[in-house]
Amino acid sequence: MASKEGGMAFSRKSYKLTSDAEKSRVTGIVHEKLLNDYLHRVFSSPDHGPAAATSRKPLNFQNLPEHLDQLLHVDEEEESQEQVEGRLGPSTVVLDHTGGFEGLLLVDDDLLGVIGHSNFGTIRSTTCVYKGKWIYEVLISSQGLMQIGWCTINCRFNQEEGVGDTHNSYAYDGNRVRKWNVTTTNYGKAWAAGDIVSCLIDLDEGTLSFSLNGVSLGTAFENLSRGLGMAYFPAISLSFKESVAFNFGSRPLRYPVAGYRPLQDPPSADLARAQRLLGCFRAALSVELDPVEGRLVEKESSEWRLQGQPTILLTLAHIFHHFAPLLREVYVVEAVLMSFLLGVVEAGPPERAQTVVHQVLDLLWLFMEDYEVQDCLKQLMMSLLRLYRFSPIVPDLSLQIRYLRLTIAILSHQKSRKFLLSNVLFDVLRSVVFFYIKSPLRVEEAGLQELIPTTWWPHRSPREGKEEMREETAEERLRRRAYERGCQRLKKRIEVVEELQVQILKLLLNNKDGNGGEASRYIFLTKFRKFLQENASGRGNTPMLCPPEYMVCFLHRLISALRFYWDEYKASNPRTSFSEEAYVPPQIFYNGKVDYFDLQRLGGLLSHLRKTLKDDLASKANILIDPLELQATTMDDLDEDEEPAPAAAQVPRTAAVTLMTPRRPLSASEKVKVRTLSAEQRTREDIEGSQWNEGLLVGRPPEEPDQPLTENSLLEVLDGAVMMYNLSVHQQLGKMVGVSDDVNEYAMALRDTEDKLRRCPKRRKDILAELTKSQKVFSEKLDHLSRRLAWVHATVYSQEKMQDIYWLLRVCLRTIEHGDRTGSLFAFMPEFYLSVAINSYSALKNYFGPVHSMEELPGYEETLTRLAAILAKHFADTRIVGTDIRDSLMQALASYVCYPNSLRAVERIPEEQRITMVKNLLAPYEQRPWAQTNWILVRLWRGCGFGYRYTRLPHLLKTKPEDASLPSLQKPCPSTLLQQHMADLLREGSDVAPSFLNSVLNQLNWAFSEFIGMIQEIHQAAERLERNFVDSRQLKVCATCFDLSVSLLRVLEMAITLVPEIFLDWARPTSEMLLRRLAQLLNQVLNRVTAERNLFDRVVTLRLPGLESVDHYPILVAVTGILVRLLVHGPASGTERATSVLLADPCFQLRSISYLLGQLEPPAPGTALPAPDRKHFSLQSYTDYISVEELAQVEQMLAHLTSASAQAAAASLPTSEEDLCPICYAHPISAVFQPCGHKSCKACIDQHLMNNKDCFFCKATIVSVEDWDKAANASATSSAA
Repeated sequence: MASKEGGMAFSRKSYKLTSDAEKSRVTGIVHEKLLNDYLHRVFSSPDHGPAAATSRKPLNFQNLPEHLDQLLHVDEEEESQEQVEGRLGPSTVVLDHTGGFEGLLLVDDDLLGVIGHSNFGTIRSTTCVYKGKWIYEVLISSQGLMQIGWCTINCRFNQEEGVGDTHNSYAYDGNRVRKWNVTTTNYGKAWAAGDIVSCLIDLDEGTLSFSLNGVSLGTAFENLSRGLGMAYFPAISLSFKESVAFNFGSRPLRYPVAGYRPLQDPPSADLARAQRLLGCFRAALSVELDPVEGRLVEKESSEWRLQGQPTILLTLAHIFHHFAPLLREVYVVEAVLMSFLLGVVEAGPPERAQTVVHQVLDLLWLFMEDYEVQDCLKQLMMSLLRLYRFSPIVPDLSLQIRYLRLTIAILSHQKSRKFLLSNVLFDVLRSVVFFYIKSPLRVEEAGLQELIPTTWWPHRSPREGKEEMREETAEERLRRRAYERGCQRLKKRIEVVEELQVQILKLLLNNKDGNGGEASRYIFLTKFRKFLQENASGRGNTPMLCPPEYMVCFLHRLISALRFYWDEYKASNPRTSFSEEAYVPPQIFYNGKVDYFDLQRLGGLLSHLRKTLKDDLASKANILIDPLELQATTMDDLDEDEEPAPAAAQVPRTAAVTLMTPRRPLSASEKVKVRTLSAEQRTREDIEGSQWNEGLLVGRPPEEPDQPLTENSLLEVLDGAVMMYNLSVHQQLGKMVGVSDDVNEYAMALRDTEDKLRRCPKRRKDILAELTKSQKVFSEKLDHLSRRLAWVHATVYSQEKMQDIYWLLRVCLRTIEHGDRTGSLFAFMPEFYLSVAINSYSALKNYFGPVHSMEELPGYEETLTRLAAILAKHFADTRIVGTDIRDSLMQALASYVCYPNSLRAVERIPEEQRITMVKNLLAPYEQRPWAQTNWILVRLWRGCGFGYRYTRLPHLLKTKPEDASLPSLQKPCPSTLLQQHMADLLREGSDVAPSFLNSVLNQLNWAFSEFIGMIQEIHQAAERLERNFVDSRQLKVCATCFDLSVSLLRVLEMAITLVPEIFLDWARPTSEMLLRRLAQLLNQVLNRVTAERNLFDRVVTLRLPGLESVDHYPILVAVTGILVRLLVHGPASGTERATSVLLADPCFQLRSISYLLGQLEPPAPGTALPAPDRKHFSLQSYTDYISVEELAQVEQMLAHLTSASAQAAAASLPTSEEDLCPICYAHPISAVFQPCGHKSCKACIDQHLMNNKDCFFCKATIVSVEDWDKAANASATSSAA
């Protein structure tokens, strides 16, 4: 290899140890005295001080091997061959995976790590102890339910009882903070992932204790059973998916305890030899030969350079001849090499330390065999990662910083970096750990009390069921500012660690270190894609799947490194784009260069899309799908052999090749055949391209610009970052909000307790004492949580993290916009791009406040408008077929219109898009998910309807406090602009209004009928004498049907208000039918809800959990709003028609209208009088929600109906039953069907023909419907006779 510092090339083979015959020729390199001084300086004996030159035996390369053998001679103890007293079992201690376990467990290859795969699995070690003091360590990887300790061989466990649940087994449980030995008591502290538990047993005294991160938890158990047949095994019981790793002594103990011995003996002889060889190596690095002056020159290790002097090379060769085999041992690497390198890192500035580490790695690669160096580096990185992951959090984060600096120094070495990246970082290690900063569970141990001495939390006051910030006092302001200063101090310390983590990723993304081989970035891309595949499919090994909290940190560091390289490339290539303008070009989704595994595309499966859109691929992207591939189950199963193309058309065979720069039609022979390449199959040329190949960007559609965005490899990293957010980052961001929620809950509890203290009489000292105790508990908990919240805000919800998520949102928006322009090829885009756009906006809006507001971000309003345009266009996009993503789009749009800022953004999109969106919303409700659509229409109307200005239902203000950030609890913000679009479409579209309103009436009939049926069942269950429990799911469905009924009524109210002629202008062919159907349903609702002591009334009075929203007010004001619009606000002719239809309906009862104003009809003779204290419903009781004008309109409507009802009763004539419609028996026969001749009223046949063309009676197809008059028909018959 090449020496990086010396500038000379050395072959390892040239400097292997020479034979005796060759030594004589080599010793003449320097004169004997200088060689003797140099060798004595390097290979000085540790047992003797520096002696005079005359008393030393002359050293040269002939006698150096003998001197080295004497120097490395160690008196090995006899116990290495004989069984150590007090211990039974193999000298190498591992977990007993052959017989010492219970339940299903996953054990690592080294037999030291274990993951629970059943309810409560148990496993013990292969070695036990019966005498002496012993210790082992357990590295906690997850903080769930586990019991760690000791047991005897006679202990019997099962899926319910584990270590500590039987006699002679003892355990510590940091999850529940208890100790176990048949019974349980409080003990110790809570553990967290990243902690180390030390288990100590003293069989001389008969005691057992535990330590957490080196801090003793005290004696847990005494008087252990000892004697004949009593020996104790290390053991653990753990629940499903919990994981730990044991250290019985195969590696240096992290927290050794004086007097206690690890179960596995350290390799003492090898350690002694390695330490002496390290001393020789360090001496060699601190001295140089000056042959001209004939003297030794002392040098700093960072200034030492390998100049190619044979004397030095041979000296180092002798050292590594003995040192190389030792550096393959785990214990030696961690105890000797790791300690040496960490000392180098701590001794000076990073640049100097990096130089020394590079010198060491150069020498390792030069003087050791490749397999030896590779084993050494593998063990070194594993130890480094373990040390980083299981280091406690200290105030200055010094432990994490030193390990990261050493990691950077190692990865800065090019050859070592490429080996580790290719074989270790993603294959053997969970290297994402290096980018994670764990959150301290115990803030006092992390030093947060000193860093943030003053705590603070938001003070909120409830008002009308919604929490709002109250004005803070001067004292609270001082506390808040002191708290914010402490948070800034913490953030600055965390930023140091984050910057080091970004440096690691910058090294891994380096693409200028090819040097004849593959650059680091392309190795990283291969491993990164495999990492994404394992986490996306869930088929990877469970230990290798990345926890969500790691993924969050990894994503932020990756975005920082990615944007650094993106902007760096822009600086040297002005034609490219800044990272602020980044997006993923659409051709990446269909040209096969990037493997998306089994992830769903917007248009369905990739194989289906390639079959159905092959012509579009050929015409728009110049890509030809091989017919053989279309028949294959997967693209990877294909035979790559193809018939040779004509010589003029032959192109190099890669996954896809660009064919043309000018846009012109190509013949089939010129188009490219593509297949999906796995990450391992690709070359740099497949990614970056060349003069004749666009790499990842092959198949560029005409809509895409010619100029490149950036390096193609960075586009793939960007694509992977978007996928990472979709995999688990969003869920974790939502989960971490729980800390803030806890703070709010405890703050509310503390405020309530303080209020009670102020109101409590001084004479009730017992109550005062309890309240004071509660106040202290809540205050201490809030102090703890507020400091922990500061950590969460610094690591997860900081301003910089918010900007990362915002940048990712804008990337997705641009990607979707560019993909949309490709027409049908948009279907190839993976679904997760739309999901990330929706979820990242939700995270920015809901998770980062109130500390940071999305409104402060640059381009906020423009981003809202672009997202609004995407939601408005694609929620009904026929190119999107996935049910889940369509539902997500619909729900996102429904939430979007609930907030004023985002609703204004919808109003800012181009008018054509707005009209198209509204038209899609007004599509018939049949055969599609209509509930969310209806909810959107209701939100656009809320605030304009009758008594529809409330945020929370009146009866729920105090009985059901909810999260005020929910979309359903936002203040009304109606959109008059979108309402106008709806009015225009309903008024002008001849088919829009009838089909839409008929579907709304159908769904209203279904929803209310289902609701009534369910409350009948609920009431029957409640009336039974025996104790019955109504299924909570049934209650939820019942409440949902009620809410749907109310929202459908509100949509009808909106339609009648905006376009009353749809119902009242009978010149329209469907107006009368729609009006009659509406009257029928309104009467049905009124009769069911307003009857005194009826079913609805009884269920409402039960106030069952789950039926809180079911009440008189919401449904009756919705019905009242429709009636007022028809009977009061309409034109005179319309009012007359509406009145006649309403009164003609057989279900109409005037008392239902009187009920609205609390006017009850007198009881029938013989019935019991209503209870005098019973409160009756009346709209007049809701003056906070219903205006005086609205109440006056209801009174006017009641007077009008009273008068009209009396007139109709006086003018009505008796009708023969045979003249009534045989369908509804409410109206006279007025229509005859052709050709079958059956008859009914016009209302029934018109309603029927909206959904079906077959006759009611004979099922013949109805061709036409004619008016039928009995008198006219009778006279015509007599004339014919």
